[in-house]
Amino acid sequence: MRRNLGSTAVVVLALAFAVGQPVPSARAAAVQPPPVKADADYQLGGGYVPASNVGIVVRDSTEAPAAGRYNICYLNAFQTQPGAKAFWRARAGLILRRGGKPVIDREWPDEWLLDISKAAKRKRLARIVGGWIRGCAASGYQAVEFDNFNSFSRSRGLIKARHANAFARTLVGIAHRSGLAAGQKNRAAFDGRRLGFDFAIAESCARWNECGPYLAHYGARVIDVEYRKVDFRKACRQIGSKVSVVYADLELSPGGPRDWC
Repeated sequence: MRRNLGSTAVVVLALAFAVGQPVPSARAAAVQPPPVKADADYQLGGGYVPASNVGIVVRDSTEAPAAGRYNICYLNAFQTQPGAKAFWRARAGLILRRGGKPVIDREWPDEWLLDISKAAKRKRLARIVGGWIRGCAASGYQAVEFDNFNSFSRSRGLIKARHANAFARTLVGIAHRSGLAAGQKNRAAFDGRRLGFDFAIAESCARWNECGPYLAHYGARVIDVEYRKVDFRKACRQIGSKVSVVYADLELSPGGPRDWC
């Protein structure tokens, strides 16, 4: 799930990359996954100074990373961001369509699904998203997470799991070449290590009984975000001694309630 609505900086970077203008590049470095069991803060609603106990911060790609922390850059890599419709209308051939109309995410009706069903379109999309990834690296992030890895399940059958896997593998490769660790988001039952993912970010895995598969695949390299206190307490009991678990308000509002196991 994506929660931050900002997209202007991402669109500007994508435009620069798409037309062949220079895009800032990060110096190649060894990929470093997030520190295990460090307290994490999920700041997609807007950046703010994290609590002193926090060692990992996740922010939208339009935000600067937090000083002195391990930073993960959020990208909505399989769907469009709200506010970016004009950018994608100019690239209408990359939007998944059914009956001539864009296919939307029913949970987030202001987002369109990207058409990754053909290799040629995946290649074009990878050039765009690759620009965002390199922008994350140039900004000083250490990792990137790709949201909506499971959007094919909401595509009315137009996109298959194999298409998502192929696109994800390409994006992970770009991240690694940019010196960034890559995080799996969604599809708990799927072992993303097969595609090169280094860690996972789970949302509400205690609520939906999905924590087990994430831990089976990634061990301690899992960050779980829970949005209800009852689920947070459950997660702390079940996995809090093994991975990072954070409680946050559903809007992920800056300075909103946060708690850790």
